[in-house]
Amino acid sequence: DTQYRIGSISKTLTAALILRLRDEDRLSLDDPLDRYLPGTPVGAATIRQLLGHVSGLRREPAGDWWERAPGMDLDHLLSDLRPGDTGRYHYSNLAYGLLGAVAERITGEPWWAQLGKRLLEPLDLCRTTYHPAEPFARGYVVHPWHGTLREEPRHDAGAMAPAGQLWSTAADLVKWAAFLADPHPSILAPGTVAQMCVPVAIADPESWTAGHGLGLKLWRRGERVYVGHTGSMPGHLAVLVVHRASGTAVVAYANAYRLAGATIGGLGLDLLDAVVAAEPVPVPTWRPGAGPPSDVEPLTGRWWWMGREHEAAWDAGTRELLVYPVGDQHEVWRFTPEGPDRWRCHSGMNHGEVLTVRRSRTGAVTALDIATFVFTRDPWTT
Repeated sequence: DTQYRIGSISKTLTAALILRLRDEDRLSLDDPLDRYLPGTPVGAATIRQLLGHVSGLRREPAGDWWERAPGMDLDHLLSDLRPGDTGRYHYSNLAYGLLGAVAERITGEPWWAQLGKRLLEPLDLCRTTYHPAEPFARGYVVHPWHGTLREEPRHDAGAMAPAGQLWSTAADLVKWAAFLADPHPSILAPGTVAQMCVPVAIADPESWTAGHGLGLKLWRRGERVYVGHTGSMPGHLAVLVVHRASGTAVVAYANAYRLAGATIGGLGLDLLDAVVAAEPVPVPTWRPGAGPPSDVEPLTGRWWWMGREHEAAWDAGTRELLVYPVGDQHEVWRFTPEGPDRWRCHSGMNHGEVLTVRRSRTGAVTALDIATFVFTRDPWTT
């Protein structure tokens, strides 16, 4: 139940708040900052760019290092903004201070109040707080030559709070990790969380091992992709790493500002690698399903397109028509009905595209037209 300061993991909650406001039609990700904070020289930067660290903003606000100084107000935050190289990845704490201010301008409520109402209370993150609440770990810096300790201050970050203010426990961050792996739609739509996990920028274009989505850091380890964030504030380190596909996560804290010979992010990634590699992949229990509706049954079976055989099957659990290459279900196209002989795809390369059922003059099904790609029973009539 001991609290640690989570630093920039706070950004994941700020981002989720912004996305929830988007889902409530209170903002658009492509809105310029100027719509909510008018009159600044960086007003052309969009909400999406701020979330993904491609806004061109510098890393820190002007003045003393905000993490180790009494918090500034919004007027100070806005007083010395300069435009930069928009579109290029550059991590910006300043961007998240501004995002918190955007949320306040839209709702008329402080960032912290909105976070509690929209995220923390529904998720029962009762030990995630703005200020530390006992029991909490004091943060220290170790002198590199003397081995002595210095306790670090615990300042209120003020207008920069949305970038790194929060305190939390291992139990609370595990709940947050579980939500990121399997979100509850009453809090944030699963599709919205999935959007947070899509790259906005790649941090290392030569190797593609790290990047940033909408508020979440992204890491690639071999064939696996992890999401989450690291955090640091004076005297504290934290990491949250989630493998969404398996529902596995690592949460780690340290009440020191550095780890000898390691980083907190590297530790989290190594631990998650070890756990996911050692855990067997669960095999879902097979149960017989109900047959497809009479109007769907003629759509099932084998279909050909450009010399490649595909299969259409019925998922009775989700009531979706599934189409995939025979022998390869790595990318399944999932279709839901929209009307007579019309289906809409919700996955893979055909997401958003329409499947139209073609029929003969007698009404028999002759082909499936997926976004002008015509699938037929005979490979030579494609």
